[in-house]
Amino acid sequence: MEGSIEEVLRKYWGFDTFLPLQKQAMECVGSGRDSVVVLPTGGGKSLCFQAPALLLPHLTLVVSPLISLMKDQIDSLLDNGIAAGRLDSSLSHPERNGVFDRLRERRLKLLYVSPERLLMQGFLDFVRNNGISSVAIDEAHCVSMWGHDFRPEYRQLRVLRDALPGVPIGAYTATATEMVRRDIVEQLRLNSPEILVGRFDRPNLLYRVRRRTNALKQICEVLDRHKGESGIIYCIRRTDVDEMTEALTEHGYRVAPYHAGMPDEERKRSQDLFIEEEVDLIVATVAFGMGIDKSNVRYVIHAAMPKSLEHYQQESGRAGRDGLEAECLLFYSGSDYLIWKRILEESESQSLDIGKAKLGQMYRYCSSVACRHRTLLAYFGQQLGKESCQACDICMGEVQGVADALVVAQKILSSVIRQGERFGAEYTAAVLTGSREERILANRHDALSTYGLLKDVSRSIVRDWIEQLTEQGCLERAGEFNVLKVAEKGRRVLKGLEEPLLLEPPKKKPAPKPPAVKDSWEGVDEDLFERLRLLRRKLAQQRSVPAYIIFNDVTLRDLARRRPDSPEALLRVSGIGAKKLEQYGEAILSEIRKS
Repeated sequence: MEGSIEEVLRKYWGFDTFLPLQKQAMECVGSGRDSVVVLPTGGGKSLCFQAPALLLPHLTLVVSPLISLMKDQIDSLLDNGIAAGRLDSSLSHPERNGVFDRLRERRLKLLYVSPERLLMQGFLDFVRNNGISSVAIDEAHCVSMWGHDFRPEYRQLRVLRDALPGVPIGAYTATATEMVRRDIVEQLRLNSPEILVGRFDRPNLLYRVRRRTNALKQICEVLDRHKGESGIIYCIRRTDVDEMTEALTEHGYRVAPYHAGMPDEERKRSQDLFIEEEVDLIVATVAFGMGIDKSNVRYVIHAAMPKSLEHYQQESGRAGRDGLEAECLLFYSGSDYLIWKRILEESESQSLDIGKAKLGQMYRYCSSVACRHRTLLAYFGQQLGKESCQACDICMGEVQGVADALVVAQKILSSVIRQGERFGAEYTAAVLTGSREERILANRHDALSTYGLLKDVSRSIVRDWIEQLTEQGCLERAGEFNVLKVAEKGRRVLKGLEEPLLLEPPKKKPAPKPPAVKDSWEGVDEDLFERLRLLRRKLAQQRSVPAYIIFNDVTLRDLARRRPDSPEALLRVSGIGAKKLEQYGEAILSEIRKS
């Protein structure tokens, strides 16, 4: 490479420093070495191949799985003054011809294509004859059947090794276990690649998990904490998306749906409304998200349990990509496990055994009382490195296990047996809390030795413990009326041979910000920040690009903190390079001068 990567980063992106492992990844590209780069969402992996592309003599070819992802990145590159293009099915014939003309004239530094386009007959020969310096495979976990989003067409990218001998290939992803990384290397036939794996921990994300009791009410409580901010709600099924969207709309929230069952134009409209901030909230299945680079998502809600920790890490990771504080809240119940199990059994896309194992790991994450950050890191083979994350419901003391869980469980199970295993959960909770209801007295269950054993606890809490025991396999429901029966595991609990986990109700505390970003608002003129947000939106509408492509929230907060008064001072603000200064500098300075 000629020139300095530091100069490129400052000039085009307005950054003075590298994020962890970025420089090493860029050096792999410049030295012609294959690489596998795994950086967390928000870790700047796209820059790892975009920045060195500007110092290489020929084209950097980027393979990307989604049109929306390609368009997003191209819009951002063009806004930074970088010659980039894409070839996909959404382009008109003249637009496609224009891209080919620029390729022939060697006026492009980056070209984004889908795997299908890359493998079209004659395409690789065409781009090779016009010069290729490097290849970047984005979302590379799609290569591996062990990955959470395996795509068979990605497997065919192994032809690149023979088609482009000597050209370095970089595989980039935000989510890959060691097994997935090994599979990527093997499938793409990489030559002694540099393996760069960043820290998966996202200390700016505040993780919470709650048992789902009243989904709409619970979700509305979260939305009300984030008024006017962008967020995503993930549901399992399309019908769940439609019902949740309708309910939230009726409650006055600005919301749009997104799922694979919608016509293409409706999906695109929902996505555009969200990106352009015409709605605050998108309700979606997992079909939404991988192609979205929106940096200012302040919360992600899972209305039900995802099917794997990889999915959860990536989906929740769409919050706070700008490094500022964001909340990730997961609502779950035992029924989620059964829904996913049925979906897996009906699917042929992945090994059923692999899918069930991942589903079990996900459920254990939901029902445990271990630090959320620590658990996610451990899954990807990393350690937290400190006693407490102080950025999850467990470490902040919001959720705790019942101190005498074995004794409490034995009382509940004993009552079920003494009731003849002929009654349901609500009735059992009433007996245990000492209810004087007529039906209990009529059945003389007020004379049972278990009657009133949990009278110091509310019936709703006992009812919840019964659900927890059912989800852990200690109790089973049977028959038309869902009567409770003690399962084999429950009988082991009664004998003291096994101890279940019971959770106390979450303690309601003010939500502190994670330590890593507790000072993110320090010194910020919040009134100026809001005015700059409006200006950003106006500029985005004028240029027909998403607002976050103009500036992210980090840049806006830095502007509202520093209050620069000259073009030279603007260039010292994070995220403002030469092209941004040229395009938006006067508008920003004018807005700042108003206050």
